[in-house]
Amino acid sequence: MSNQTAADHSPAAPKRLDFFERYLTVWVFVCMIIGVGIGQLAPGVTSALSKLEFGKDSHVNAPIAVLIWLMIYPMMLKIDFGGIKGVFAKPKGLFITLFVNWLVKPFSMALLGYVFVKLIYSGWLGLFDMDTANNYTAGLIILAAAPCTAMVFVWSYLTDGDGPYTLAQVAINDLIMVFAFAPIVMFLVGVSGVHIPGKVLFISVLVFIVIPLAAGWFSRHAFIKARGLTWFESAFLPKFRPVTVVALLLTLVMIFAFQAENIIKNWIVVLLLAIPILIQVYFNSSLTYLLMRLFRVRHNVATPGALIGASNFFELAIAVAITLFGPTSPAALAVVVGILVEVPVMLSVCKVCIRSRPWYQLKVETR
Repeated sequence: MSNQTAADHSPAAPKRLDFFERYLTVWVFVCMIIGVGIGQLAPGVTSALSKLEFGKDSHVNAPIAVLIWLMIYPMMLKIDFGGIKGVFAKPKGLFITLFVNWLVKPFSMALLGYVFVKLIYSGWLGLFDMDTANNYTAGLIILAAAPCTAMVFVWSYLTDGDGPYTLAQVAINDLIMVFAFAPIVMFLVGVSGVHIPGKVLFISVLVFIVIPLAAGWFSRHAFIKARGLTWFESAFLPKFRPVTVVALLLTLVMIFAFQAENIIKNWIVVLLLAIPILIQVYFNSSLTYLLMRLFRVRHNVATPGALIGASNFFELAIAVAITLFGPTSPAALAVVVGILVEVPVMLSVCKVCIRSRPWYQLKVETR
């Protein structure tokens, strides 16, 4: 057998996350410990930071807004909107992804929030009053209302997903997010019993979606035109990685500091809120994956589609929850719980997608 033939039949080396992503759950717990410690030991500092806003009554916490911008902007730099046209040549996978992302995912989370938070936890168990239950439900809805942008590239890599197709799916979701995120959140949160000022929500969309999306597109276009795509991807983008990591960790520390009293007094709530989040992740990923198989979509398109529908744009969710309800609110805590469970749960979904590939491919895949 030739060396080339042997190489073709050799098993591919298992893909792994890099050091930071592999232990992201650990870092989140470390940030929680540090943040809660700061919140308990230096409540005056925490209170002062929580009151820093961009303008009077803007409800946009300035330190967290800056940190979130440092997280979101590098993500937007990666998006190539020129790749969108290639997706429409094989649109079934895209349509299934969009159907689950925008018509199933936020509404299923609203239902789960109602059943678990309002009926079971608040009604039957009597853990908190209805206003607090509404606030927790609002946080869960905000968490589920926007599909994942950054980490989905990692999940797609781990499952041998189609990279260009994944990138195009993310780009289209981000464009839809500009127009759909605010109305969906306003409707579902309003139905859950919480009034959201439309002006505040639309300002959040402008600050945390439209501006970084436009800045990312302009920067990408300008730098590629000036220095070329190879330099942009190999030299420029990697410089933002430590910035993004540090910004994420500092954001978590601040949020946990703001939430210190809430977490200590309501630690059982953290565990309880994880249940509807887990159900939502597994339900939406399974639904997307099965629909992809039913409509004979290629496996390397089905897996990133299922993973986009399962994971959340938690950076945006944090920003919006804090802007609408404040950094110490139950809604913000609900979003933080989503971050705690995100990585281990998504890794389990990746493993299911990989191990089920032979079963998935029993159907003839279209190209």
